[in-house]
Amino acid sequence: MDLGPTNDDKRRTPDFPTPTLEDLHSMRPSNRAPDALRAVTLETGVNRYAEGSCLVSFGHTKVLVTASLETGVPPFLKGKGQGWVTAEYGMLPRATHTRGRREAAAGKQSGRTQEIQRLIGRSLRAVVDLKALGERQISLDCDVIQADGGTRTASITGAWVALRMACDYLRAEGVIKTQPVLDQVAAISCGVFNGVPVLDLDYEEDSSAEADANFVFTGKGDIVEIQATGEKRGFTRAEFDQLYALADKGITELGALQRAAVGA
Repeated sequence: MDLGPTNDDKRRTPDFPTPTLEDLHSMRPSNRAPDALRAVTLETGVNRYAEGSCLVSFGHTKVLVTASLETGVPPFLKGKGQGWVTAEYGMLPRATHTRGRREAAAGKQSGRTQEIQRLIGRSLRAVVDLKALGERQISLDCDVIQADGGTRTASITGAWVALRMACDYLRAEGVIKTQPVLDQVAAISCGVFNGVPVLDLDYEEDSSAEADANFVFTGKGDIVEIQATGEKRGFTRAEFDQLYALADKGITELGALQRAAVGA
């Protein structure tokens, strides 16, 4: 005899209306679709002195990245016949709503700054043949001009462009013989906002998301790094799978923009 749904069944299947596409758009402050990037631009050649440079914009987030060739390598690499790629990251005092003190004036870098610049450096090294550089170092300086969420992922995406431009220049000048950049690398943030997995969080979404994550993938789709955190609650495997799929879509789009920027 069918007694109808049990209390357990009712708990498992809440009677929520299926949101329309218009509902999903309105869930985001920017009115973007859940799988939509902000307007992204990668402007090259913005610094006349650096071997490579890129002004990267993700909506209102803007980061100036320069790539500089330096003779020599860190002490732990001397005599090993290979080079090094490293990064530094910083925010201009008025990159945010209120002025922040320069870290140089404070006498030390914050833990956040150190974590971000290490992430940028290892993301780039994941796609570079360091032996092809010889005993040379390329330093990527990522200076946040304006911050509206996603500064670390924008820095990685723009730093790859600056690095590739620098290596193209060094090859043209005969400094290096082969292209050390073996693949692309780009990064994007995703999160659960108002219960919906979304791509490319701006500050308003990032500051109130239930969960957020940063994804770094190569051009081939290999994972370089994933940072995922439950901010207001834990998140499910199904939600993570949706975030991963969003990141894959977003980074594929960023890869096309990177190739267009460097003329590849």
